[in-house]
Amino acid sequence: MKKSFALALLLLFSVFAAGCDCFADDEEGGDDTLYIYSWGDYLDEDVIAQFEEETGITVVLDEFDTNESMYPRVKEGATSYDLICPSDYMIQKMEQNGLLQPLDWSKLPNTVAYLGKDYLQQAETYDPGNKYSVPYCWGTVGIMYNTTMVDEPVDSWAILFDPKYKDSILMQDSARDAIMIPLCMMGVSMNTKDEAALTKARDMLIAQKPLVQAYGVDDIRDKLAGGEAALGVIFSGEAINLMEANPDLAFCPAPKEGTNLWMDGWVIPKNAQHVENAHKFIDFLSRPEIAAKNFEALGYSTPNTGVQALVEEDMDEDELAIAFPPPEVYLGQETYQYLGEAMDKLYTKLWLQVKVE
Repeated sequence: MKKSFALALLLLFSVFAAGCDCFADDEEGGDDTLYIYSWGDYLDEDVIAQFEEETGITVVLDEFDTNESMYPRVKEGATSYDLICPSDYMIQKMEQNGLLQPLDWSKLPNTVAYLGKDYLQQAETYDPGNKYSVPYCWGTVGIMYNTTMVDEPVDSWAILFDPKYKDSILMQDSARDAIMIPLCMMGVSMNTKDEAALTKARDMLIAQKPLVQAYGVDDIRDKLAGGEAALGVIFSGEAINLMEANPDLAFCPAPKEGTNLWMDGWVIPKNAQHVENAHKFIDFLSRPEIAAKNFEALGYSTPNTGVQALVEEDMDEDELAIAFPPPEVYLGQETYQYLGEAMDKLYTKLWLQVKVE
């Protein structure tokens, strides 16, 4: 998820890596600045350039690779960001710990006009009243498979536990995303705090381990694209690019037992110095033509209702089904909740037990 603009900034930031604040303070930055902290390659550089040209506001972009690496930096307050893009459960955690300020929806007319109601309703599961966040990208956790290696229907998580695919299964190296799968197979909420259910889920993953070729993140995409595995757990936003890279690949976005519906959203931290600029940027991203440009660069589904009509001519049926799935794919799916520090530690402990077993 990295582009040349962001890489140049990262080189600049590395000079200050020894504990210094990456950004200038408000007086040095001035009123025409916006400090953003986001996932890598989550904003098209041409979109940023257009915003700067239209508004005269200079965007300074910093990037993180996990919610967990982002959180302590924001909590410590050493760096004053104006806009951050965490995931669902992390938004909930940040709000509960007093790190966010409410949005002023009166300053977001494009967002109000084009943000799909289904997505706002889903976001209320972690942000009641949509008080602190604006959904930006969303998707599901599904199964990508190679049709030359798998000749049966792929509609269930159970296929990842089938011995005939030994050494050809790729799993996410993530406690929540891995443990979610056996929980769904058991009919248990992926947000459960039931230690007995979690222990059983761990045991199912330990039993599956001899079948698994690798636990990974970015390398799962590379292996699937290269035809090195039959099955892999991936995020729906990665599926389109993978299918373009390898036409033998197909994707099941929502196994029948259920899956995680994840959402990333824009939030304004409590100590933001350029709140007005943050609102301007969120609303700029909500213009359909801008959201479409971002979608084409990222590949992740957007909650913006004006995008599909602008991009569908250049997409085939399979791509459209992944990027703009019918409501039955996502309605009723669970979104991760923040379960508290104690449960975070338990999920992590159980996942480590799977990996070292």
